[in-house]
Amino acid sequence: MPTTTTRVPSTDLSQTQDFIQGVRARVGTVVVGQDVVVERLLIALFSGGHILLQGVPGLAKTLLVSALSKSIDLGFARVQFTIDLLPSDILGAEVLDQRTNEFRVRKGPIFTNLLLADEINRAAPKVQGALLEAMQERKVTIGNENFRLPAPFLVIATQNPVEQAGTFELPEAQLDRFMLVHRLEYPSRDEEREILARNAALGVKRQDKGAVVQTEFDVLDQKPVGSTEEIVAAMEAVNSIHVSETFVDHVVELVNRTRVHPDVELGCSPRAGISLIKASRARALMHRRAYVIPEDLYALAEDAMLHRMRLKYGAVAEGRTSKHVLADILRSMGGSAATPAGA
Repeated sequence: MPTTTTRVPSTDLSQTQDFIQGVRARVGTVVVGQDVVVERLLIALFSGGHILLQGVPGLAKTLLVSALSKSIDLGFARVQFTIDLLPSDILGAEVLDQRTNEFRVRKGPIFTNLLLADEINRAAPKVQGALLEAMQERKVTIGNENFRLPAPFLVIATQNPVEQAGTFELPEAQLDRFMLVHRLEYPSRDEEREILARNAALGVKRQDKGAVVQTEFDVLDQKPVGSTEEIVAAMEAVNSIHVSETFVDHVVELVNRTRVHPDVELGCSPRAGISLIKASRARALMHRRAYVIPEDLYALAEDAMLHRMRLKYGAVAEGRTSKHVLADILRSMGGSAATPAGA
């Protein structure tokens, strides 16, 4: 079984950690709390995966991604998904140049490094299918031509899990393409107090002949804290993190137990194991380790596995959830189901 044995040089690890801390500090100037979410976003970026953020409106999902995009030297585009959105609105299309009477390609917003797909479940299945090719193969087809997307390419999607009017449920095939699905929670009392205090201090900005009340988006610093080379170095460092055969065995056992559990109709695919190992490597790097440990597995299990599990009707009728089942499986393997997600 091939495993990585190359250790990360301490100097490279330190430089990468300084870069990561700089990004976190910059995001923290406008977003209170949510440190675990920032960690998950960076894990997805450094591992070459995609991430879906689920949470009710008002939890700063869009602000968080905007702050991250301005903290690193990468291209950023935002698409607000709606029912009338067309694949060409994202991918681009062939347009007729009347001066030359020839068709030319107009590339869409997907040709960027960070694509924020806001409220992705509001798009029709045809649009979701067009995005599927880009997420998996990192290329798009416009007319008869194939175009490679920039590197790195990361889709950060958001979804409101409560409101169902005018939405389309994401199919399992597309959910499986997301390396991580992170569920945002309400802030603590202290964090919410800080959010209110910061917002009250934003003030008014004079503009043209009038003025506008500033929001958190107006105070984002446009200067990045890291270069593209530092991002590449972080991605290379992630691939140098050591993964033992024992850790791989634990991942395989965990994934297989979801397929044989009596409450589970559809267990995790092999992509779940791939995602767990990739994400664990990135998390180990961010925690100043050159090797993965079981704590990485338990911390990331929910984000990497819950969206890949579907329970039987009888289990759902009894009030069981995928989170309950996964917690049982982790306990049976000796892991603490109460392990904090950001520990």
